[in-house]
Amino acid sequence: MQVAIVTGASSGIGFACATTLAEQGMAVLGTGRDPDRLAELENTVGSDRIATVAVDLTDDDAPQRIVGAALQRWGRIDFLINNAGIGSPKPLHETDDETLDRFLAVMLRAPFRLARDAIAHMGPGSAIINITSTFAVVGGLRGGAYSAAKGGLTALTTHIACQYGALGIRCNAVAPGVTLTPMVAARLDDERFRKINTEMTPHQRLGRVEDVAATVAFLCSDGGSFINGQTIVVDGGWSSTKYLSDVALNSRWISP
Repeated sequence: MQVAIVTGASSGIGFACATTLAEQGMAVLGTGRDPDRLAELENTVGSDRIATVAVDLTDDDAPQRIVGAALQRWGRIDFLINNAGIGSPKPLHETDDETLDRFLAVMLRAPFRLARDAIAHMGPGSAIINITSTFAVVGGLRGGAYSAAKGGLTALTTHIACQYGALGIRCNAVAPGVTLTPMVAARLDDERFRKINTEMTPHQRLGRVEDVAATVAFLCSDGGSFINGQTIVVDGGWSSTKYLSDVALNSRWISP
């Protein structure tokens, strides 16, 4: 039985990834900071193929605890899904050092350290998947430290793919666009945010956590076994087109 570690598994994309991989027959170790929400994950999966670790990924001993838990329970690690993240960034000129350090710690330093510990126990056929963002693919308004961290994670992805690909260990990134998670739901109340994403996406809906989870699951499958060092963007075409909806095209433009 293959074993996957999923960070940020207590909600949103991480929860969907953990449950999807478990449904496909994998054992899953999910991490998060809230034990109660992790308990919901265990109840949802409801089998001996799930284990959880409540941990702050920025703690010095976090990688050791996570890797150790997977090895103690199942004796192997096949996949690492670096998903945990934080949101609500500010543009460069509004970002203080404390905020910068926090974003880099959670979304670049933590996955770097966890991959470093996990990869020592991974063999041919295994893979690391880093959840990045469209803000690491195109410029993002107000991206600031978030864009910097996700861009660094993209570069880490290609390094791992190059360095360890010959050992049979692949590494890819999945870059979601705006995806309907609890973290995003509140922002959709912002008319400007909503218009930027709904009126510029050439698809009939916004992204769902299941879209990202299905992409991650594919990259862990035999079908994805020759994909290495790539970023797969899951955004309905938002970042790769110049699309504007009929509503946007026919709206009256008003100078700010």
